[in-house]
Amino acid sequence: MAREQFNDLLWFLAVAEERSFTRAAARLGISQSTLSHTIKRLETQMGLRLLHRTTRNVAPTEAGERLQATLAPRFAEIEAEMAALTDFRDKTAGRIRMTLSDHALNSVVWPKLRPVMASYPDIRLELHVQNGFSNIVQEGFDAGIRLGESIEADMVAVRVGPDWRLVAVASPAYLAAHGRPEHPKELLAHNCINYRYTPRGGQYAWEFAQGEEDLRVRVEGQLTFNGADKMVDAAVAGLGIAYVPEDTVTGALASGALEQVLDEWSPHFPGYYIYYPSRHQNLPAFRVILDALRHRPGG
Repeated sequence: MAREQFNDLLWFLAVAEERSFTRAAARLGISQSTLSHTIKRLETQMGLRLLHRTTRNVAPTEAGERLQATLAPRFAEIEAEMAALTDFRDKTAGRIRMTLSDHALNSVVWPKLRPVMASYPDIRLELHVQNGFSNIVQEGFDAGIRLGESIEADMVAVRVGPDWRLVAVASPAYLAAHGRPEHPKELLAHNCINYRYTPRGGQYAWEFAQGEEDLRVRVEGQLTFNGADKMVDAAVAGLGIAYVPEDTVTGALASGALEQVLDEWSPHFPGYYIYYPSRHQNLPAFRVILDALRHRPGG
């Protein structure tokens, strides 16, 4: 392969990841026309169409998806090794990309990292909110934030937050009109505000536990969101029962805008963890982020 083709492959990967020539060109610091010409040349050389293009969207073809899956982890490894050279410099620098849920971002990660970033101006931090599961190696992330119970065995995991729980809440008006459920199965007769992991992902089955009994209830309702904030808003508006992180409704419960139901059925989850491939642990910038996020009980 000619040396210049490596740039072509890197530029293709940027388009495949961004799903946009405009965003990819901005990320690479080149013109959109140059990028388009390069991708067309690569497709011609390979004899394969790598991207579907419409006036609004860009998406990899089947061949493009396979090429992306092949390139992403290899370029990530090269990028990690190049970043490791910062060990030879006096100052901590580099780009850290993380994927996490909106609740993890708001409740744990950003409150801890916001004061740190001013002290390390050469660290470039990208936080991608994705309310679903991601293959961080394949998708080019340095780390992810997830509940401890759902982390792959081949990843290094460090706790970053305390245990927390989901609580079922509804407005007083809704409960007055429809009654208070006394058992999770009674939710099947209620208008419940659903949560979907990603636009194409499955709906969350509400998890309950009491004593030795564990239940998963697939509720139905008029509304489905992929973030907790609007679920809380909908519950306050009297549009149904929501099952949301407890810290997101503290104010609404205190003010009486919402009331909690099924409290004794709401279990605790084993907190958030940062997880990452072991090769990242020695990078100076990553060590700063990891130390800032590390959970310190009572701290």
